[in-house]
Amino acid sequence: MQVAAARRLPRSLVARNAIAGASSVVSASFGSTNRNTLKDTITRLLYSIGTKREVERYLRIFSASSHPGQPAKFAVIKIGGASLDQLDDLALSLSSLYRVGLYPVVLHGASPHLNEILEAEGVPPNRISGIRITDAKALQIARRVFVEENLRLVTALEKLGTRARPIVTGVFTADYLDRDKYGLVGKITRVDKRPIEAAITAGALPILTSLAWSNEGQLRKVNADVAAGELAKELEPLKIVYLNDKGGLYHGVTGQKLDVINMDEEYDSLIKSSWIKYATKLWLREIKELLDHLPRPSSVAIISADSLQKKEVFTYSGAGTLIRRGYKLFGHPSVDAVGPDRLRQVIHDRDPDVISGNQSVAGFLNDLKLTSYTIYGDEPFDAVAIVSHPEGEVPIMTKLLPSRNGILNNVVDNVFNSIKKDHRKLFWTARADDENRAWHFERANGSFTRAGRSFFWYGIQDIKEVEAVIKSFEDNKRLERAYLPRPVGPSPLPHRVPAAPVAARY
Repeated sequence: MQVAAARRLPRSLVARNAIAGASSVVSASFGSTNRNTLKDTITRLLYSIGTKREVERYLRIFSASSHPGQPAKFAVIKIGGASLDQLDDLALSLSSLYRVGLYPVVLHGASPHLNEILEAEGVPPNRISGIRITDAKALQIARRVFVEENLRLVTALEKLGTRARPIVTGVFTADYLDRDKYGLVGKITRVDKRPIEAAITAGALPILTSLAWSNEGQLRKVNADVAAGELAKELEPLKIVYLNDKGGLYHGVTGQKLDVINMDEEYDSLIKSSWIKYATKLWLREIKELLDHLPRPSSVAIISADSLQKKEVFTYSGAGTLIRRGYKLFGHPSVDAVGPDRLRQVIHDRDPDVISGNQSVAGFLNDLKLTSYTIYGDEPFDAVAIVSHPEGEVPIMTKLLPSRNGILNNVVDNVFNSIKKDHRKLFWTARADDENRAWHFERANGSFTRAGRSFFWYGIQDIKEVEAVIKSFEDNKRLERAYLPRPVGPSPLPHRVPAAPVAARY
């Protein structure tokens, strides 16, 4: 009965409960033996509720963050002041990571609470370019509020059995940002990671504020977002997370959440958008500067506190908004435009049909010349797709060839989204034993499987239109007959098309 009930729960909730259950049997003190046991436990857990891709992502994070020489390598988590109002949920989320052997470096702000107190004590809210002018009285109040908020979070964590160490100052050294203009606002000149590493080595989560000292021993107030960025530059963590109460970045006109932002591809147009206001524009510039400094696989996630409890924290997908450098995407109408030798090598190394001997690279490229097509991909060729689109006919994605890195880092999603922008309808196939077959189902409106292949499509809801398109593929020999359903015509096909865009699974 218990197993049956668990199957009816959403996968994210099952993951959250299972991780919490697994963590409860593990000691909070992690020697090497305990950490290896924990690693095995969580790996088995993820295999039971997730995909191979998600397991690989977790193992990569766990292994890197377990290195004794780099104890602060897992994540920097910046907590917005508004998120501190959800203290219980926040503490539970951080404890969930702690209990599976992951030690994020936590830095918090206090803006909403601080603004209320400053206003109550008669300090005018003067700002220039979005930066609050800070005098001695404002700085004194800010220090008091930061210390109080820091201790609140540490206390909440300790109540859950999570060891936490308050680090109010001592990490950041700062000079004046512009004393005449902003007063006692600081610009970080140095980050000392030793107090952070000492806390993690001792088995405690480091909880930081953005207060800094000058070289002369004077206090400076630093923007918490900027402090988190400078901290990330020093630590170079695998994940950088900004928690806010909205759980992501939303388009100012459409109101839709932006799931992914690839800076190399989208930054210039995004920063010029009329709905991007000054504070957001300043923050995006900071994020771009940060990502330009870090290794290219690094990313910034904007999520809500409760998302930290879900298994999505081990992946690049999930709730919130993901910001990464990415690469510029291309869509070229010829092999010569992308480089013949490079494309041949990708097909030779990644195409299952070529690897199995069912097709040759030369044969495929010769057939490609018979119709119009577009080759999609990213600059390093981590994902390459080829779409055949004869005039007046429905396009077919004849090849989708991601590298392992392209799958783990969701580059294949970027390329697929680029295809969707160009083509309202699309058909494609995948081998029935493809280990990433779930990816195809999630992006299709319908499918069927035959002769070891799954046939997918999006953009068509009418079954009669699907039948007509498939018959045209047969008549024009655009797909091998063995992969098409029998019969095509008046008899119903062995598939269905959902009324809503949900993948049909068979």
